[in-house]
Amino acid sequence: MAVDLEDGDDRFQHSANSAYKPVNTSFQEEEPLIEEPMGNRYSLQKPKDHLNGAYVIFFILGIGSLLPWNFFITAKQYWIYKLQNCSNQQDPKGHEVSDLRDYFESYISIASTVPSVLCLIGNFVLVNRVSASIRILSSLAVMLAVFVVITVLVKMDTSPWTRRFFVITIVCVVIVSSASTVFSSSIFGLTGCFPMKNSQALISGQAMGGTISAVASVVDLAAAADVTDSALAYFLTADVFIIVCIVVYLILPKLEYSRYYMRSHKGSTHPAGVLPSSYLEGVDESKGITNSSFPAKGTRDQNIPPLRPILKKTAVLGFCVFYVFFISIIIFPSISSSIESVNKDSGSLWTNKYFIPLTSFLLYNFADWCGRQITAWIQAPGPKSKLLPALVLLRTLSLPLFMLCNYQPRSHIKMVIFNKDVYPAVFIALLGLSNGYLGTLAIIYGPKILPKELAEATGVVMTFYLTLGLALGSACSILFVHLI
Repeated sequence: MAVDLEDGDDRFQHSANSAYKPVNTSFQEEEPLIEEPMGNRYSLQKPKDHLNGAYVIFFILGIGSLLPWNFFITAKQYWIYKLQNCSNQQDPKGHEVSDLRDYFESYISIASTVPSVLCLIGNFVLVNRVSASIRILSSLAVMLAVFVVITVLVKMDTSPWTRRFFVITIVCVVIVSSASTVFSSSIFGLTGCFPMKNSQALISGQAMGGTISAVASVVDLAAAADVTDSALAYFLTADVFIIVCIVVYLILPKLEYSRYYMRSHKGSTHPAGVLPSSYLEGVDESKGITNSSFPAKGTRDQNIPPLRPILKKTAVLGFCVFYVFFISIIIFPSISSSIESVNKDSGSLWTNKYFIPLTSFLLYNFADWCGRQITAWIQAPGPKSKLLPALVLLRTLSLPLFMLCNYQPRSHIKMVIFNKDVYPAVFIALLGLSNGYLGTLAIIYGPKILPKELAEATGVVMTFYLTLGLALGSACSILFVHLI
């Protein structure tokens, strides 16, 4: 793989593992980790990102891409209230409703991730057929419309039709998640055309969205007397933030910095089935194979990006993304949000009211944000390092650690080894930190190890790996919850 060391100072260095930036530097206006044609590189003078305007916009869009989902899962007390009985009357189907309530996190995890896989496949096909702006703005409009419906349902008495309320909620989750997936993958694909710091801003913003929702949850617990008031504040905030995302995205192409990279990307784009000859010649040169993996022009739909070279080049990074989020979604929130304080019988506010919101949601999301933010200064291991997948696989050990904490209720595994409140707090912090750091590294490396012509499509593929991990992890989370 060729490394661009010609444009300005030496921002990347050769390594036994890969080509990556020195770990003691911050993001510069770096180029992809492969060499580009000289004509493209110097055709226009690069503008500066004045006042970090584009960085801030991508950060805001990152917050908006996951804020609706985070408000769904942090409003746990609201869902418990709605699903047990809004009018506090005895429900003749109490057992069924109890099942819906007890496993609600697992149900919404499946409803939010499984349809997303299909949406990502569709989004990949549409990369060269429908512009990113149309995909992004239409998905935001759908999210806003559905969240308005969810907001309206907050103050309605749904106790006579609890099961129908559950079905409506799940349908809303499916639609919101599908639209959010199209939005997230499209905007991340777009950042593949920009320097790497913008991809990091988007991913860091996603974690900040989780932190904001967790902080809102704690504040509402302390200030709101009615659980529906808290939920109304959650969902109104989500409505407003989706509108903010629409506004800032419309501002993005008006920035000179953004126009340069969008224009540069369009100007260097080859037909979908034709890649730069310098790249094609070097793909399999170690095996003496040239161009065999790439369909010739006219033999395939030119509007669909070539999938085989993207999957081949991102196989290891894709696995890392998949497995990081596979492990994380099994634990958070299905298992972690049901780990109670061992001193719950003391009757204190900490052990009864604030323990789960602080240790499960706020601590995880803040640690996740910290891990993602660290990648702005440190990018190690490199994209070809064997240490990266090794660290990802090491996270498997977190499963038995959480299962042996004070998860309640327990039906099969009666033994609680980690019987102090500090243990789940430490475990959740490590889970969030490793999720943010390792997941971000793998995701942002992906679009940078392929030509710019495939950057947007590669961004969609990396998001597909992420969503696939979430989908399978969500399904497995129910198994682990029943196992405990």
